[in-house]
Amino acid sequence: MSEPSAEVYERGRGMDAHNQVMRELRAEKGSKDYDPREPTRVWIDEDNTPDGVYQSLTIILNTGGCRWARAGGCTMCGYVAESVEGGSVAHEDLMAQVDECLEHEREEADEQSGLVKIYTSGSFLDEREVPAETRQAIAEAFADRERIVVESLPDFVDREKLGDFTGVGLETDVAVGLETATDRVRHDCVNKYFDFSDFEAACAEAREADAGVKAYLLMKPPFLSESEAISDMESSIRRCADVEGCHTVSMNPTNVQRYTMVDQLHFRGGYRPPWLWSVAEVLESTADVDCIVVSDPVGHGSDRGPHNCGDCDDLVQEAIKDFDLRQDPSVFGEVTCECEATHEAVVERETGYNLPLAE
Repeated sequence: MSEPSAEVYERGRGMDAHNQVMRELRAEKGSKDYDPREPTRVWIDEDNTPDGVYQSLTIILNTGGCRWARAGGCTMCGYVAESVEGGSVAHEDLMAQVDECLEHEREEADEQSGLVKIYTSGSFLDEREVPAETRQAIAEAFADRERIVVESLPDFVDREKLGDFTGVGLETDVAVGLETATDRVRHDCVNKYFDFSDFEAACAEAREADAGVKAYLLMKPPFLSESEAISDMESSIRRCADVEGCHTVSMNPTNVQRYTMVDQLHFRGGYRPPWLWSVAEVLESTADVDCIVVSDPVGHGSDRGPHNCGDCDDLVQEAIKDFDLRQDPSVFGEVTCECEATHEAVVERETGYNLPLAE
């Protein structure tokens, strides 16, 4: 894999035009200061893991933002707009964010969460975002838990870094934003620079640290029709499941975030988020793979999130959540709606990203 550097991320990836557009869109954001001692988000949930279902504490640390997003970044991701200005956050401030999250857990949960998930909307293992000192302190802070997930681009997955967590007895997973197993779609639709072979190399590196990998896929990036998006996800899930060490695939339906190319396309009528029926179809058709497959449709039922007709959105969302925990595809046979016929027509007839047939 290539060595991460500012120059590598800024130029020479063959994506300079995409990056220029993204930088211009993000420049439209008015200035807003984010407190470096406050996390971006924190919440309590449940997650399915190879060791069963855990109560989970999910933390999104507010860092200096994803290195690739600073160069331009992915067509759908607006998280960098919420990051602290200046490119880095001090160790003491990051640990203050962790303390804030622990206080939230004490207030909102009856018991300590067995699973902790830590994201930065970038790469937790990028030491520009999270210094080694902070990474090691976080490992110690959560050493009494059972499992931890940290987020990273493949470039930064390193057995020694992961050893900070496995060394204190934590079952450790790396969440990698692969988006798709199809290099053409990842490069041209998502504007993400690495190849599937880099993901495979990251899985191998994680295995050397006795860590696992959770692949994050993107359902319906821009420039794909509904049928293309379904096909891409089905094949991507199967390819990920065949990679040794990748035990979980999380399929994230695209939602429309501000200051992104997807936002611009959506505003002009050139993009519709995926149907929830499409999400259910992919989960049902790949239920036979040898890994855990889950999905969390953010913003479901809204115009800017994955949605159906409006009447059945909550029911389909509940079925998806049920499937996440039980991995039983029969749950989707219990939900019906008249709009299924519209969805079937869209999948059959929609051929261009800029001509959605139904809202």
